[in-house]
Amino acid sequence: MTLAMEHYLYLFINFSSVIFPFAFSFYPKANFSKKWTFLWPAMLAGALPFIAWDVWFTSMGVWGFNLNYVCGIYFFNLPIEEVLFFFCIPYACVFTYEAVNYLSKRVFIEGRVQHFITDVLIFGLLITATFNHQRWYTSLTFFATAVFLILLRRVWSADFLGKFYFAFLFILIPFFLVNGVLTGTAIESPVVWYNNEENLGLRMGTIPVEDTFYGMLLLLINVSVFEWLQKRKGTPSKQDAL
Repeated sequence: MTLAMEHYLYLFINFSSVIFPFAFSFYPKANFSKKWTFLWPAMLAGALPFIAWDVWFTSMGVWGFNLNYVCGIYFFNLPIEEVLFFFCIPYACVFTYEAVNYLSKRVFIEGRVQHFITDVLIFGLLITATFNHQRWYTSLTFFATAVFLILLRRVWSADFLGKFYFAFLFILIPFFLVNGVLTGTAIESPVVWYNNEENLGLRMGTIPVEDTFYGMLLLLINVSVFEWLQKRKGTPSKQDAL
């Protein structure tokens, strides 16, 4: 890869992540593009707090970006590629969420199992956040994810969590591919670097374990708003329509 091409690596990763979901969004039997009215507000609802969080953590040195892999256009202290990340990845993931649940024909995780998984996640995340309160990335990510799950479980009585957990198993596959490259897999140095004093120091390959729950929280916000807007409009999900 030439030096000039390297500067577009992060942009290329974003584009590669979304191109196939976008192309298949017009599949006639399950036309995802018809739900864009619900998707765009959902993506914005996730992007705004996460971009603010990203700006804050970048300024604190919790993480940063390799100048060799970005094109040089910035939004505050974030490369424009990082801003695009919060739209490209959610688009691909909500598309996957819809596609998996459309193709599965039924809910595989529901009722008590769904609640058990949620409660275990809440407990584990709160305990980990509490015992690592001095680590910014660990504590804030785990605590915020736990609080959002509590709201979904206890306040909003969300009925889509079983579908979300099932789809998330499939979403993790491209997650490891994309995030692996961003954190240094198969390239000379990472696109995104992390200050290990602010995380647990546990890596899945090159990926900090916190990234899994950071991504889960981002997608939970997207899917929550996406599902809520559909219900408010009275639009059945693909699964309900079968």
